Amino acid sequence: MFAVVNIAGQQFKVSQGQEIYVHRLDAEEGASLSFGDVMLTSDGDNTAVGTPTLATAVKATVLEHVKGDKVIVFKKKRRKGFRKKNGHRQSFTKIKIDSIS
Repeated sequence: MFAVVNIAGQQFKVSQGQEIYVHRLDAEEGASLSFGDVMLTSDGDNTAVGTPTLATAVKATVLEHVKGDKVIVFKKKRRKGFRKKNGHRQSFTKIKIDSIS
């Protein structure tokens, strides 16, 4: 069984027991979360599509808060002597999907 759920403004295809990284959530490690914006559920034979959402919920547990890989942003204008270097590390939350009900 899987579901398409909206978490922190992004859509994820999730199944029970799966661990995913989402944008940083405001929750403690070990906290239990429930996501109600479920767009689609499917168990192989039966598929339910929401208009726009379904009345089901996805329950998850926060495992840890981590930072992603560093991304280097380098800007340069030729023949002008302009160079600018920036770095960025995105904050993520690792969650585990407990159940789809």
